[in-house]
Amino acid sequence: MLHYLDNAATTPVRSEAVTAAVDAMTQWWGNPSSRHQLGGDLTARIKEWRRQVAVALGCLPEEVYFTSCGTEGDNWAIQGAIHMGRHMGKHIITTTIEHSAVLAPIAQLEKQGYEVTYLTPNAQGTIDADAVAKALRPDTVLVSMMLVNNELGTILPVREAADAIFSAGSFALLHCDGVQGFLKMPFTPKDLGVDFMAISGHKIHAPKGIGVLYIKKGRKLPPMIQGGGQELGLRSGTEPTAQIAAFAAAVTAGKETMERDIAHMNEIKAYAIDQIKTHLPQVQVLLEQTVAHILPISMGGYKSEVLVRFLSDRGVCVSSGSACHRGKASHVFGAMKLSKPIQDGVLRVSFSYDSTKEDVDKLIEGLQEAGKILFPSLS
Repeated sequence: MLHYLDNAATTPVRSEAVTAAVDAMTQWWGNPSSRHQLGGDLTARIKEWRRQVAVALGCLPEEVYFTSCGTEGDNWAIQGAIHMGRHMGKHIITTTIEHSAVLAPIAQLEKQGYEVTYLTPNAQGTIDADAVAKALRPDTVLVSMMLVNNELGTILPVREAADAIFSAGSFALLHCDGVQGFLKMPFTPKDLGVDFMAISGHKIHAPKGIGVLYIKKGRKLPPMIQGGGQELGLRSGTEPTAQIAAFAAAVTAGKETMERDIAHMNEIKAYAIDQIKTHLPQVQVLLEQTVAHILPISMGGYKSEVLVRFLSDRGVCVSSGSACHRGKASHVFGAMKLSKPIQDGVLRVSFSYDSTKEDVDKLIEGLQEAGKILFPSLS
């Protein structure tokens, strides 16, 4: 039996999304741009699916733009914001614990002459609330700060960043990677004060290959893809209707049960923390005050990649950090300045609405067995 505790990497597609995708592929398979009845009907359905996503996100339908994933949304927002501010300055503020979908395009901008201020995390794994205010300059054009860190589970002060930009009278635009926060905590883009926010379908039980970029009304990003003029002319290309339908179904179902789901994940996480402290003295809980679905731990003295494979062989799925690292050392845990043995042994355990105490028990059993069988690292 599989015990899946890697939901921050991806989630199983929920039944409502599967049904919606199948219906779209078998009944509503036309091209929305076609002028006949099937195309017109599908255009109306896309409008409704967009509305459903907007309701769940807490924004206007015309602020929702469908993308292929969170990475695309992050890249589009960053490049677009830089284009909008190209005559205003060449300074960017971000954090050292952003997803690579943010750090990579910003690193490319550095090579093009932009100056970047990287904010570092405190001991609690977040950014001090006044950090953005201190870093703002007259030539700052972009602040990019994620809502929830994908490896630590910590919540970053996005609202405070928005307040700092406003108080300074800055023209800087605020972009937020909201991938790990959407449907995992209550918020709206308006409440946070962001100009752009990227979210991803496969993190919330929709299929891979679909996401959304929230663009605040009045912000005029240049087109991501030019062509036939879909997505209000900003992202051309025939709409992936099955993915959009599934995404809308997933967010609608997830929004309805969000409060209950968060309570359940908090219960499972609390159980995991208690079991680790009771039965695994060699395992350290790195941070407890995190969002409900993410729990970072470390089995110091052991290599995390070895532990991941060991647990996988026993039917338990966890990760050593972001799936995007592909086995490379995590820049996030590096930024935390953990000791090398602790950093080497880091595991990210992540839950969902269907995680169980049995899943946690199997994780505990696997780590206990690992401590008896595996040899500690000499590094």
